[in-house]
Amino acid sequence: MKKILVSAVIAMVCSLGAFAQKYALIDMEYVLKNIPQYEMANEQLNQVSLRWQKEVEAKTKEAETLYKNYQSDMVFLTDEQKKKKEEEIVAKEKEAAELQSKYFGPQGELYKKRQSLIEPIQADIYEAVKKVSEERGYQVIFDRASSAGIIFASPKIDVSNEVLSKLGYSK
Repeated sequence: MKKILVSAVIAMVCSLGAFAQKYALIDMEYVLKNIPQYEMANEQLNQVSLRWQKEVEAKTKEAETLYKNYQSDMVFLTDEQKKKKEEEIVAKEKEAAELQSKYFGPQGELYKKRQSLIEPIQADIYEAVKKVSEERGYQVIFDRASSAGIIFASPKIDVSNEVLSKLGYSK
């Protein structure tokens, strides 16, 4: 009985080698840095973001100015005037918050702009990675840039330059 069990275990161990999977690594940061279109898109996003941030800050500053003026004039105002000024301040703060949400919220303008500029580049990279994988017979390609679990990987299994070649950028 022991011989059969040992033989079965040995047969299973040997068969595991037949199912070995081929894998490779890609460094997405490296790939993205070598795509001029990505750098231009990032620069465009940064410029738009700065412009919108200044706009939001201007609205916030207006609300702060209204509040400071209200505080300094409060002793001279009637209850009705105080209430009107408070409503004006709250409205300006709400306007600034809405503008912030419109531009930088989860489904805001910056998110939409990023999708329209970056998503096509990511789709092209995915297709290039897929082609490399199919041509070389890889079952898995890991991103070394985003995987904190990879301590060392041989440069032999890095296919970043092949992906760049498929995208038309030779390195």
